[in-house]
Amino acid sequence: MGWPCIGETLQMYTQDPNVFFASKQKRYGDIFKTQILGYPCVMLASPEAARFVLVAQPHLFKPTYPKCKQNLIGPSALFFHTGNYHACMRKIVQSSISPEATRKLIPDIEKIALSSLEAWANGQIVNTFHEMKKFAFEVGILSIFGQLNKTYTDRLKENYSILEKGYNCFPTKLPGTAYHKSLTARRRLNQILGEIVKERKEKKMLSNNLLGHLLNFRDEKGNTLSEEQIADNIIGVLFAAQDTTASVLTWILKYLNDDPKLLDIVRGEQKALRESEDGENRSLTWSMTRKMPLTYKVILESLRKASIISFTFREATVDIEYEGYLIPKGWKVMPLFRNIHHNPEFFAEPENFDPFRFENPPKPNTYMPFGNGIHACPGNELAKLEMLVLLHHMLTKYRWELVGPADLIQYSPFPVPEHGLRARFKKES
Repeated sequence: MGWPCIGETLQMYTQDPNVFFASKQKRYGDIFKTQILGYPCVMLASPEAARFVLVAQPHLFKPTYPKCKQNLIGPSALFFHTGNYHACMRKIVQSSISPEATRKLIPDIEKIALSSLEAWANGQIVNTFHEMKKFAFEVGILSIFGQLNKTYTDRLKENYSILEKGYNCFPTKLPGTAYHKSLTARRRLNQILGEIVKERKEKKMLSNNLLGHLLNFRDEKGNTLSEEQIADNIIGVLFAAQDTTASVLTWILKYLNDDPKLLDIVRGEQKALRESEDGENRSLTWSMTRKMPLTYKVILESLRKASIISFTFREATVDIEYEGYLIPKGWKVMPLFRNIHHNPEFFAEPENFDPFRFENPPKPNTYMPFGNGIHACPGNELAKLEMLVLLHHMLTKYRWELVGPADLIQYSPFPVPEHGLRARFKKES
C-alpha cells in the first residue's frame, strides 16, 4: 500500500506508467491493491474486470473525483454524476455533437485548422502540444457556442488557462497559490458564461449547439437548468475536449516522424484524396473524411499506444466480491486501460507503432481509449473528426521537423513528449 497517507501517489504520477502499472501486474496479477491520493484502491488490469465495473455492473460503482477537482470543473458537470441527472446531461451532450451536428461543423473546423497551421509556419520553433491545445480549445468553443464573439472567446481562453494550471496543484486556498488563482478564474468564467447566456436569451439565439440544447432543456416537470448547471457542464466539456485531443495529436506527429516510410504512405493517401476530389482548393466534406482509412488507423493506433487516459476512477458503493477478492465499500476501483492496451495477449508487439493491426477489429473490451459503458466519452467521434481535418491539411500542405530530443516523456498529467514536442513547421511551395 506504499507510504502512510500518500501511498504510491508519487510513483504513479512521476514514473513511466507502462513501468509502474506493468511491474505491479507482473508481480501481483490482474487484480491488486495500492493507495493513491490518500485512498485505498483496487486496480484491475483485465478486459473482463474492466467490463464488470464499467458495463456489466456500473450501478455498483460510482464515478469519483477529489473534491478539489470538482470545485474547479463544477459539481454539476455530467461526469461527476450517475442516475437520471447523468442520463439527461449525457443525452444533451450527445445530441449536440451527433453525427448530423458534427457534419455541419466541418467547414468551421477546417477554418480553425488552416488558421492554426498558418500561424505555426512562421519559421519559429513551436511547442506542438501547446499549439494543439489552442486548436482543440477553439473547436471545443465552436461545438459549445457555434459562432462566438472574439472578445468572449479571448476572455474564456484567458481564464480557462489559469484554471487548468491549478487543476493538478496542491489544493490550498492561500492567496497567491495556483489553486487559489484557479478558483478565482473559475468564478470569472461563471460570470462570462452568464453574460453569454443572457445575450443568447435576449436575442433568442438558441441554436443547435450545446449551449442551445442546455438552454432549451425541460424535465418532465417543466423545470429548466440553473445557470450554475449550465456553466458546470460547459466547463466540463471544455476540460474533456482540450488536453486529451491535443495530447493524441502531438503523439501522432511524433509517431509519424519516427517512421518516415509510414509518413510517406499516409501523406500519399491524403494527397490522392485531395487530387481525386477536384483539386487542392476543394473544401473538405463529410464523405471525404470517410475516405481516409489509413489515417484513421493511425489515430486508432496512437490512441492505443499513447493511452492518454491510463485509467479511470470509480468507487465501490457496496461491498463487492469479484473473482474471489473482496472490494470493500468506499474503496476506489481503477480499471487500467493502459495495461490492457499494452498487453501482448491482445495486441502483438504492443511497444511497436503499427496502424495496420487495426485491419481487424480488436477483441471485445480490449480497446477503450474513450472509456466504456454509460460513462464513455460522448465526444469521441467529434475528437476523431477534428484530428482527421487537421491531419489532412497538415499532411498535404505542410512539413515539420522536430527540434531537440523527443524520446523522454513528461506527465502534466497526460503523457506528452518532453517540452511538448518542439517542432518547426514549413508550408510546402
